[in-house]
Amino acid sequence: MSRFSRWGNDLYTGHRSIDFIGRRKFFYLASAVLLLLTLLGLWARGGINLGIEFTGGSDFRVPGVTSFENFEQRATKVVSDVGHVESSKVTKVGSDTVRVETQRFDDRRAIDVRDALGKEFGVSGDAVTSSVIGPSWGESVTKDALRALALFLLLVSVVLAVYFRTWKMAVAALAALLHDILFTVGIYALAGFEVTPASAIGFLTILGYSIYDTVVVFDKVRENTNEAFRRGTMTFSEAVGLAVNQTLVRSINTSMVALLPVGIILAMSWAAIGPGTLRDLSLALFIGIAVGTYSSIFLAPPILVDLRSREKNVVTLRDRVLKARARTGESYEEAVAETQPTAGSDHDAVHTHGAPGTSGAVAVATTRVGVTTDDLDGGVTTTGRPLHPYAQRAAREESRRDARRRRKTQGEK
Repeated sequence: MSRFSRWGNDLYTGHRSIDFIGRRKFFYLASAVLLLLTLLGLWARGGINLGIEFTGGSDFRVPGVTSFENFEQRATKVVSDVGHVESSKVTKVGSDTVRVETQRFDDRRAIDVRDALGKEFGVSGDAVTSSVIGPSWGESVTKDALRALALFLLLVSVVLAVYFRTWKMAVAALAALLHDILFTVGIYALAGFEVTPASAIGFLTILGYSIYDTVVVFDKVRENTNEAFRRGTMTFSEAVGLAVNQTLVRSINTSMVALLPVGIILAMSWAAIGPGTLRDLSLALFIGIAVGTYSSIFLAPPILVDLRSREKNVVTLRDRVLKARARTGESYEEAVAETQPTAGSDHDAVHTHGAPGTSGAVAVATTRVGVTTDDLDGGVTTTGRPLHPYAQRAAREESRRDARRRRKTQGEK
């Protein structure tokens, strides 16, 4: 873990760097190939494997089954002999229930099939539950889901454009989001997973996660690019690449925290619970979270760089930086180092003295963030690690408030 933390700190400070932006064509190609494979799988299988809730049909559940030997063939034979239907889907639900999905039967034939299934598996016919689902319900769910998707994309576009003050960030985020949807649905089609209402809920849920992860990366991108335009030490693409490196560990940690419980639920539902809402929802979430993390790192930032690469201010910044480096011989690593707080030997220990005439409250207060008033300009913690600018600002504000309190106290005396 200490190595991972050190690696993340090196990425943040620029001592190490992964060239996400320079290799963006490779990432584009990899995503295009994977999407092509999923779309070919979708075409080869004749479309998405829709569940009975979307296609309509009859659903039978036989509880209390004690023998599952050849249960699929036995249930299929009953449906074929009594219901005169050749195709049916038979699955095991939980530890003692058999589920049979067929085409829609009328009431009389549904009762006959129900009784025959009960007799085959040694349970009472009245214990077997049967339900008829019409395709109109699935059509209604589909329309509502598409309407919610359209409204979500519209609102997200407006919010991102307003928050980041550029529509190009919104376009890059939506492009990554579209990639996540197509890839997740394509995996479902390629693997033959059944799409149920729970899966549709999962698809809509991963949209929020994907956008969240992209927004976190873009927020750091905005901070770095604004600093690059102000200082003129890095090009726009270098500032974006640095932002991705600085948020990489955070994205990995967040994804792992989200994937671990979802993965456990998915494994348990697959091994013990069987097909159902829990498995459908966790499967969609697991695939979507993993794909969303990939797109927020490898796709959204490079797309933003390509969208803004020809802007006048971006081109001017690039020319300005390259001319300055040719004149001074400064490297990219040195430019990144200028944006980071530097640790010095004078900051290796925590000073505990305060200003003359004080009770030492300032030193005690600032020790909570790892620095003292003498160390604030250095921007390092007691271990010599760079201190985040927000922490530096908070320590300075606390020092100023203490100074104002002292002046007020002295005035009252």
